[in-house]
Amino acid sequence: MTLRELMDAGLFQVVNEGADPERTVDCVFCCDLLSVAMGKAPAGCAWVTVMANLNTLAVASLTDAACVVLASGAALDETAAERARQQGITVLATDQPIFEAALMIHHRIHG
Repeated sequence: MTLRELMDAGLFQVVNEGADPERTVDCVFCCDLLSVAMGKAPAGCAWVTVMANLNTLAVASLTDAACVVLASGAALDETAAERARQQGITVLATDQPIFEAALMIHHRIHG
């Protein structure tokens, strides 16, 4: 599944489209500890978290995550949203809890 397909599915609010909407999303990764995510998030993942800050964007960039999905109503402040735009990071958001958001993506990837 591509990021464009995920964004067009209507499951999530698109906070920032990012630089490569045709990028493939390979898997889902759930984690709220940035140090763990830095070492464990696989490249190409949709990272589902409630951590909505500049450090999350830095980890997403370092791990080459396909996108960040902010769950449970988490939202970037304007500084972080501007950084996502500058760095071309795709950021999506939902009021759904982490598990449900991840499950929606998993079903899209695996049918």
